[in-house]
Amino acid sequence: MVVGKAPRGVPVTGDGTSERLVSGSGSDDDETLRPRRLADYVGQEAIKDQLSIAIAAARARGEALDHVLLHGPPGLGKTTLSRIVAAELGVQIKTTSGPAIEHQGALASVLTQVGSRDVVFVDEIHRLNRLVEESLYPAMEDYVLDIVSGRGAMSSVLRLPLKRFTLIGATTRAALLTAPLRDRFGLQFRLEFYDIEAIERLLVRAARVLRVVIDGDGAAEIARRSRRTPRVALRLLRRVRDYAQVMADGAVSRSVAVDALDGLGIDREGLDDLDRQLLTLLLVRFKGGPAGLETLAATVGEESDTLQDVYEPYLIQQGYLQRTSRGRIATELAAQHLGLPFPHADGTPQPRLL
Repeated sequence: MVVGKAPRGVPVTGDGTSERLVSGSGSDDDETLRPRRLADYVGQEAIKDQLSIAIAAARARGEALDHVLLHGPPGLGKTTLSRIVAAELGVQIKTTSGPAIEHQGALASVLTQVGSRDVVFVDEIHRLNRLVEESLYPAMEDYVLDIVSGRGAMSSVLRLPLKRFTLIGATTRAALLTAPLRDRFGLQFRLEFYDIEAIERLLVRAARVLRVVIDGDGAAEIARRSRRTPRVALRLLRRVRDYAQVMADGAVSRSVAVDALDGLGIDREGLDDLDRQLLTLLLVRFKGGPAGLETLAATVGEESDTLQDVYEPYLIQQGYLQRTSRGRIATELAAQHLGLPFPHADGTPQPRLL
């Protein structure tokens, strides 16, 4: 299959709706590549089915959708899904993040501007200030916001009524959410890593939007190295597009994709330089492990949160890394992939897995 250059004008998506092409900065490309309807959203089929039922029911009743919690590794489409929910409901969406809502006044500023049945999307919701989180409870349940002014005996409570809204919270660290907050979300979904076929479909659609000529083998090669993550796949597609434009005839074939991705240091399993450095460190310096997260972060020169949220989920899912009660250990599969001897091949007992 070959996806050719789209004709000038406005292309048509699979469900017949038009999609505006935007040229220029990468951020414009990001907006263009984001699907706007559930029908165009690739992957996460079970979540799409449940959301479509809930959205249809809410629209039929003329009510706000129940609050939604989206959690899972970064880059799987939580922000995109939140925008799609607002579009499917036919309402506005207001986007913010946990660290940005520093105090009750900031929360009041967000919620008092929300219209009836609108969506409020809070990214990194696990990073909400505890006082802000507690103020959010009555807002989610009773659609009122209690603002405390003054201190001690002179304090007073101002109760602000709110329009009925839908809160969509997104997090990569669901375990850090408090139970009272988590339980107030009526719809809770965990986004999983994509399968390779879904990533291929996503790349073909993105190539059509970006006016990139790509064949099936080229899309398959990029998908194989994408860490099964849409955000990574789209980033790699842009870099392969650049390589094809400068070093080839502009078309993305398997050989062009291989040359471009090898040049970027992305191997056939999607591991980059830092992935390999981390696993090599565990296998060589720490004899396979265990090693603490902070120790590894300091050694490779990366933030521990970045290792835990960005790198570890894929390495664990692929079987290259394990978390134990005493730290991280590299697996025999990691040693095989890197061509290194496995330190625990002699049967040395392993620490208990978490």
